[in-house]
Amino acid sequence: MPALSEWNATIWDFGETAWREYRSAAWYVERLDAEGFTVEAGSGGMPTAFCATWENGAGPTIGGYAEYDGVPGNCQAADVVKRPRVGLSPYAGGHTDPHSALGMGALGGFLAAKEAMERHGIPGRLKLFGEPAEKVRGSKPIHAARGYYDDLDAAISFHPFYMLPLCNTVRWDTHCSVGYGFIYSFTCDEPETWLSAGSDSPIAASHAAVRAPGANDAVVQMYLSGKALKEHILPNASGWSMNEVILNAGQATADNLPAQMAQIMYFARVPTLEMAEQVVRALDHYAESAARLAHCTWRRDWVAKSRPGLANHAMARITYSNLEQVGPPRFEGEAIRLAQEIQRNLGLEPMEKPFLPAIEELIAPETAEQELRRMIPPWQEHFTSDDYTEFCWHAPTVRLYIGRPALAAPSSGAAYPHWVMNALGGLAPCIDPMIACAAKTIALTALDLLEQPALLAEAKAEFESRTGGGIGGTNWMAPLCDYDPPLNFRWPEYVETPRGRSWVIPA
Repeated sequence: MPALSEWNATIWDFGETAWREYRSAAWYVERLDAEGFTVEAGSGGMPTAFCATWENGAGPTIGGYAEYDGVPGNCQAADVVKRPRVGLSPYAGGHTDPHSALGMGALGGFLAAKEAMERHGIPGRLKLFGEPAEKVRGSKPIHAARGYYDDLDAAISFHPFYMLPLCNTVRWDTHCSVGYGFIYSFTCDEPETWLSAGSDSPIAASHAAVRAPGANDAVVQMYLSGKALKEHILPNASGWSMNEVILNAGQATADNLPAQMAQIMYFARVPTLEMAEQVVRALDHYAESAARLAHCTWRRDWVAKSRPGLANHAMARITYSNLEQVGPPRFEGEAIRLAQEIQRNLGLEPMEKPFLPAIEELIAPETAEQELRRMIPPWQEHFTSDDYTEFCWHAPTVRLYIGRPALAAPSSGAAYPHWVMNALGGLAPCIDPMIACAAKTIALTALDLLEQPALLAEAKAEFESRTGGGIGGTNWMAPLCDYDPPLNFRWPEYVETPRGRSWVIPA
């Protein structure tokens, strides 16, 4: 645990974001190589991905993964007050879920399983992936489409809890839904054809002349259309969301020139593929209209196409049984003191028990399923979105949630600012209990699957039944990814300049 704690602090402090996790990926590759894994860096054509394998003779292959991307605008120090990490802008990246601890829970579990396999002569193969850009559902659809998951016998997916009742439990029937991400690019390549310049001006876009609206106007129109007409995209459908972010604006400065290029990204989380395709068709209409209005051309590029999840009760039972054996994380001692200090700094009366009770309690998967179903209509089979679902179509997969540090609601009913949970993910006494609990549960589950052929056979039989024959079966869903990794867009990142290392948006 001291090593895992130190390693988590390292990745947490890197705070790198989607497709730009250079130091984080390099750290994992070096660490896994030192642990005896054979590591393919840059797997699937993604510079910040990896695929690491370790074998101990012929046997089943158990898969899992680490994530290590953070979120722009969440640069929080590991502290009990709101402040950015030293020397960085508050707009820089930071870990929110936190994926730093997600990765350490998985790494710790796989290293523990490897140690037990060596010590006790347990045959089998471990395959740990580095999955960048999860916040935009980036790498897993690409790894899946390029065959990296096809040789797995089972897969273990772990995530820190992010919503109740999915805390210290495993998913049962209702798994995550479809996630589609795409970028619309607008370009104003022929502004001179908007209106001709006056006969007395040799310059088509002189300072006093009219000019084409340009790409910024197209993005603004697209943005407003998506907001104003959202009800027409999926009318009367519940359990879906569509979020957007403007990636780039412009090239033109304050001169009388139209913006040449601007981009907006959308991410839709919907229960079914049919709904996802309907969202894309509607937004394509908006893009066409915005482009015509602003005298631009447009194109759509894919960022993510992730499939809905597939349940496997056998895997859920195996994993939850191990979680019962390990027990939920306990947040005690220094963790309580730090939590109380945060409450005090927010002007709140420190609580004797400052943490949310649910993060220290187990909930049976069937019970969690019943509570989850109260939130959604009976027809809806999937809810929320995460791309672990890609593993589900290639091997029996479990989705494990462990309680992360979260504060109990104050008596005033006020909400905590978002920096609080971010900070708790960087404070070792607070986050380490979750990492330890996850690592133990993952290791025990991997060992059960390797040592008890009947358990793995049951999980694989259920996978065969649900897919109608496994990979390529009658009910199997093939990978949706038909695009290359979207690496060359202007994703937010850290930059090196003569002033030193900084975030793309300065303080």
